[in-house]
Amino acid sequence: MPTQNAQNLEQALIWLRSFISDWLNVYLGKAQDFEIEPLSLHNENSTLAAFINQHKPSYEELTLLMLALAPHLTPSFFSKLIAEHLPEGGDFPEFGGVKATNHRGLLPTGETAQFILAGDDLEKRLDVQRLLGYEHWFAQKHILWLEAVREGEPLMSGRLLLDPEVVEQLTVGTVSKPRFSMDFPAEHITTQMCWEDLVLHTNTFRQIREIENWIKHNGTLLHDWDMAKKIKPGYRALFYGPPGTGKTLTATLLGKQTGKDVFRIDLSRVVSKYIGETEKNLSKLFDKAEHKNWILFFDEADALFGKRTDIRDAHDKYANQEVAYLLQRIEGYNGLVILASNQRGNIDDAFVRRFHAIIHFPMPSTEERYEIWRKTFPPQLNIAADIDWQQIAARYELTGAGILNVTQFCAIEALADNSVCLDLKRLEAAILREYIKEGKVV
Repeated sequence: MPTQNAQNLEQALIWLRSFISDWLNVYLGKAQDFEIEPLSLHNENSTLAAFINQHKPSYEELTLLMLALAPHLTPSFFSKLIAEHLPEGGDFPEFGGVKATNHRGLLPTGETAQFILAGDDLEKRLDVQRLLGYEHWFAQKHILWLEAVREGEPLMSGRLLLDPEVVEQLTVGTVSKPRFSMDFPAEHITTQMCWEDLVLHTNTFRQIREIENWIKHNGTLLHDWDMAKKIKPGYRALFYGPPGTGKTLTATLLGKQTGKDVFRIDLSRVVSKYIGETEKNLSKLFDKAEHKNWILFFDEADALFGKRTDIRDAHDKYANQEVAYLLQRIEGYNGLVILASNQRGNIDDAFVRRFHAIIHFPMPSTEERYEIWRKTFPPQLNIAADIDWQQIAARYELTGAGILNVTQFCAIEALADNSVCLDLKRLEAAILREYIKEGKVV
């Protein structure tokens, strides 16, 4: 595949170079006319061929794609072309193009596309502008678009921007998961656990299964059953309950079970005290997630999804605008969004009305704690006869996360003294330690 992909990309660059060169010869009076040859690829087994087969681009659309991709493959692509036809140098504003900060070659703009595809024909130039408009599938699928320009500058002087993931897919054939950064304040979360390791209340589990059913069958419902015109494609759920009751693990398992990537949003990087910055950060996040079918998990969501306040000053006004903007973006997201909160009442009513599921994660009951205690300890640890898990579960009220902390502490202590044994004294000392940490009284 890598060799075949490189061969097809080289063939596409030759096609583009020939097209532009022939057009420049006509424009500069060195030729009368030329004929556009269709792109012929070496083989169909490449990411470029797969892209063309999937999207069926016209020759104009394929030209735009290759114009934007060319600098990523050959930095001097446009500079060499112009030098070949204007060996004595000189200004060539008709061609468009700009210099970048790090890249030393010429980067194509909307004006470059207009010049190559339309020349001085105003009607055709406007057609090219439409291809780069928001309504075109390039922009709708976040594949290719025009860079925004300063106020007053021609719209088409913006660079042709190709989504970095599209570049990666077309060149190396894979798309790496986005890294946590200021532009993408989210962490990809995974787990080695499975549903059998998770102990939840029966009603909670039933509602989780409903979400799992939506993930599996939503495509059929929208498209095969023709419901897309009646219902929105996304799904929104609220998980609420005390910390440590399984909200994050459940979201992660939903992704693992259904083959979806799960990203936990760091709201401390999203919320900003500066006016407009929170909306900007949210926009970057949702733009990146669009059409990926990721599961977005907003932990401790109260920070951003909390109740709106009465407007007493400018701060309240802009805070409410942030909530309204977030509501709009979540409703427009076509994947699963999960909000997690300690208290249901902390979430703004405008969000609550739009949730498809509101799922309570209560403190585990005695029976559920018994199951957690029984499942959590590793089999390599010998459990003393004086430990009765039923009594431990009934006596000590801990969450699943609390029990796991106790288990880890006991296991490390057993390994440290080479006993590989757990007795009641050590267990209760570890539970007391967890109680003190949580601020509880035994």
